Amino acid sequence: MTRTLALFAALAGAALLIRSSARHGDVGARRPVRDAGPDQMRDPPREWTETDERMDESFPASDPPGTY
Repeated sequence: MTRTLALFAALAGAALLIRSSARHGDVGARRPVRDAGPDQMRDPPREWTETDERMDESFPASDPPGTY
């Protein structure tokens, strides 16, 4: 009985997440990604280092640059 309730709660939670994400647009829809660099930013920082550049170029990758 406890497993059934836990499974039901998990499925209900998943359904709510899917429903709320569907309200905000297509699930899995891709959004445009801007080009790297401060000249492509709406509000660029005053200082921009080589590390900042490498980190910006690596986005949206999950791993940071190797020289970080």
